[in-house]
Amino acid sequence: MSHMSQKNPASRKPAPPADASPDTDAFPDRFTGRQWGVLLVLCGAIFLEGIDIAMLNVALPSIRADLGLSTGSLQWVMSAYVLGYGGFMLLGGRAADLFGRRRMFVLWLTVFLAFSGLGGLATEGWMLIVARFVTGVAAAFMTPAGLSIITTGFAEGPRRNKALLFYSGTAAGGFSVGLVVGGLLTSVGWRWVFFAPVVLSAVILLAALAFVPRSPRPDRRGRRVDVAGGLAITTAIVLLVLGVERATHAAPVWTVLTLGTGLALLAVFVAVERRAADPLVRLGILRCAPLVRANLSGLLFAASFFGFQFLVVLYLQELRGWSTLETSLAMLAMGADAILSPLLTPKLVARFGNARVIFGGLLLAALAYALFLPVGADWTYALMLPSLILIGIAFSLAYGPLTIVATEGVAEEEQGLAGALLYTCFQFGAALGLSAATAVNVAATGSDATGSALDGYRAALWVPFVAAGVAAGISGFGLRTGRGAPPVASGGSGSGSGSGSGEQVLGEVPAAR
Repeated sequence: MSHMSQKNPASRKPAPPADASPDTDAFPDRFTGRQWGVLLVLCGAIFLEGIDIAMLNVALPSIRADLGLSTGSLQWVMSAYVLGYGGFMLLGGRAADLFGRRRMFVLWLTVFLAFSGLGGLATEGWMLIVARFVTGVAAAFMTPAGLSIITTGFAEGPRRNKALLFYSGTAAGGFSVGLVVGGLLTSVGWRWVFFAPVVLSAVILLAALAFVPRSPRPDRRGRRVDVAGGLAITTAIVLLVLGVERATHAAPVWTVLTLGTGLALLAVFVAVERRAADPLVRLGILRCAPLVRANLSGLLFAASFFGFQFLVVLYLQELRGWSTLETSLAMLAMGADAILSPLLTPKLVARFGNARVIFGGLLLAALAYALFLPVGADWTYALMLPSLILIGIAFSLAYGPLTIVATEGVAEEEQGLAGALLYTCFQFGAALGLSAATAVNVAATGSDATGSALDGYRAALWVPFVAAGVAAGISGFGLRTGRGAPPVASGGSGSGSGSGSGEQVLGEVPAAR
């Protein structure tokens, strides 16, 4: 495994954690009691995010009927969250590094709780759209803060890998459970889809205050906050995500102008960062080939996964006439990753390395999509099941190890940034996959006849297949470099080993009262 940037040889080696024991020394992947408490809190937060998104997906028809929303307004209910989440992710990740991970996590979890509840009280469409946008922004700050607490609080190696694989499995489990729970809650009333996360958020918030340890304030003396860079990158990503997300619902000229402006602002951001004394994003971090491969593969994998899921839901509900609950139960087969990620994937990573496991997972995803290409109008569930199960297995093999590779070897003070880069790619990939699949489906569907609708689904299913294949090709370059990766040295001073300082944080700093 790669390690963090080298320390000064004269620097003092960190003391062992206060709650270390001979058992954890003998078993490097065994967690201490404090680490289990922190991990459960952070897994609860990522579970909350997954269940929140999934429950809303299945509640949209009921929301439209109750609030009288047009199709365009209903689309904005989803797009608002995507814009807030994807657009502010990099800013949120860097805020965790600069202002404190625990502080950002607790603050924005509170905001998430408040605006989720306000969404359930909405009586007009615009109220719900605003609430979802702010909820997305809260998730954009909360998620990279939570991930960086793991990557700085668990020693790089087997222990951190195990923690990240538990974390990724919980995220997948939240989405799978949310599909079913969302259907059940919607049958009672769609507002419960927003009120249920409030209860879960409150429990996680109390647990975070008890278990997540306080950490020293980051030393920002002599360092300025890169306001210009923050404004440029946030506006650029918001416009790029907006352009992709609305591509199939807006005029081509509008889409080109939106994407063009976003790309221009991205160029402005790069120019600002090159001249900034304390850049928001140190561009040198992008010289790490494993990190870049992980982010590109993650973007394409997310595009394939969400594009496929979207098409399968349309196929089952619009062509086959399945109910929301029936569709949710059918999709549960993809939730196998919630079990496999913490149980099977760590053993495979330990034996074969992250690169081989990721490559195998992406190939398996491409195979799953290929098996679904000849879908028929009268397919039984037994014919669909192999693809759904294979996707769950592929997700368990790819998602967690991609997170490991994208954050491994990165200096501690840039862990929030590294996590934000990965999650931005996931979010942008999801928007890209949905838009591409929708565009191909609309183009290939000539009329409302059943045969034409089926032709549209078959044509659009090539989008996730191609995306997964390209992702596998990109990740394949990592097979030649073995398990290691070069350290990503930080441009700042005083960067230490993530394993050393991270263990010290969870082992020696008392939990907040």
